[in-house]
Formats: sequence, C-alpha cells, structure tokens
Amino acid sequence: MGRPVVGIIGNSYLIDNQYPVHATGSMNSEAISVVSDAIPMMIPADPDLFTPHELMSACDGFLFTGGRPNIHPEEYGEPATEAHGTFDRSRDKVALGLIRECAAIGQPILGVCRGFQEFNVALGGTLHPEIRELPGRLNHRMPPDGSLEEKFALRHAISLKPGGVFSRIFEADVVMVNSLHGQGIKKAAPGISVDGFAPDGTEEAIFVKDAPGFALAVQWHPEFNAADDPVSRKLFKSFGAALRKWRSRSRIQSANQASSQEKLLESAKANWTA
Repeated sequence: MGRPVVGIIGNSYLIDNQYPVHATGSMNSEAISVVSDAIPMMIPADPDLFTPHELMSACDGFLFTGGRPNIHPEEYGEPATEAHGTFDRSRDKVALGLIRECAAIGQPILGVCRGFQEFNVALGGTLHPEIRELPGRLNHRMPPDGSLEEKFALRHAISLKPGGVFSRIFEADVVMVNSLHGQGIKKAAPGISVDGFAPDGTEEAIFVKDAPGFALAVQWHPEFNAADDPVSRKLFKSFGAALRKWRSRSRIQSANQASSQEKLLESAKANWTA
C-alpha cells in the first residue's frame, strides 16, 4: 500500500534578514519517518500556493509543529502587544483553517507546541501571551544556554485524565515531558477537551472532542529523541497507526468510486448501442 504522506506545516524565515525561505526542524521529519513510518513532506507557510482541500488530497495527515513566531492575537479577538512576540500571519492562514477542515472529517492531525496553540485558536479558544507572568505558574520557556540535550531535557510531569485518550496511548496517568513554551491556553475552545496538565495547572494535552479521527495536540516537544523516549515514541506510533487507517479507508473509497464510474460508463455504452 505504500507509506502514508504527512504534511509538516513549515514556518517562514529570512536568511541573513533578506532571503525568504520556508523551513521545518529536521527532528520533525525524522520523527514522522522513523517512528510514525510515514513520508514527511514540508508544507510552505503560504496560503496563496494551495487550498486546504488540495493539501488534504495530497496528504494523509498533518503535523503542526512548533515555531518561534506566535499566532497573531487578532485570530482570537485581541490586540497585539509587545508581550505577544513576533508573528507569522501566513502560517496562521494555512494552519488554522486546515485544522478545522481535517478535524471535521477525521483526517489525522497532530499538534506540537505552537501547533497545540493553533488547535485551540482554530476552534475558538484564546491564549495567554506569557504564562510565566501568571500567579503560581512555572517558567516553561526554553533555557537560553546549554546543548540541545540540556535544553530539551525532561522538565516536569504531566497528569493525564485516567482512562482518557492520552492515558490510553501512554499506558500511564503521569508522564515526564520536555515542555518548552511561552504562551499557553487562556480559554479552552468549546470543541477542545483538555486531557493533561502540568503541575502548575497549565494545559498540556488536548484533543478535538467531536473529531471522528485522530486530532491530538501536546504543548511539549515529542519530536526530540522521538525514537528513544517512551512517551514520544508511543505518541508518534499512535499517529502512524491513524495515518495508515485513513490511507486504507481512502483507497477503498477511491476504488469504490472508480468501480461505480465504470458501471455507469458500461450502462451508458449499453444505452448507446441499444
């Protein structure tokens, strides 16, 4: 049947503050290929290049990655401030609509860090620009110094809803993660179910309530060391299983449609020669 194809939503960058490019971290594509057993394909953050339906036809599912730019607060009805950081309006336009479209039909989607925040905003939720400034909250931001291994080290536990979606995937109610982010959920979207929390109460694991397929997002970074970290591996393997299920069903539907078209053509030919 061949491996499923995963569209990895890219970010816009300038090389030397001049040359525009689209990019995604190599850890994302490696996690998709090695652990999910799928073909990674980067999607440029430019809504003028395609429609959501064209992307959905080309890919079996999508990974919404982290990124330095934040979602523009206009997307959830708030003015931009210095605390909101930098933005990527083109990615906003690509990601938010695509999440809604995929969730509605059950096409597999996985959100990570900024992707987690995109899930919430896409379905009507809002964000805190800087959760470390809230009373009682931890500083979840990435340390400024150290190696990648030190920066992405496991930082705190996540408490999962017993018997919930993530608890079943991880086969545990508490897991350790490398949560690194500045923003967080202010108001959860009506269509979002929060399934896991950090020790300070920050929402860290969510899923789309009524999605007929895989529609999960986490605030941490499972793409780092995905093949060897037990939590990351289970998440990406579960995503891979959902992708293969979707690809198989899509192929069956395509075969049925082709068969129906052949029958209509045969019937038409019979009428022509009658």
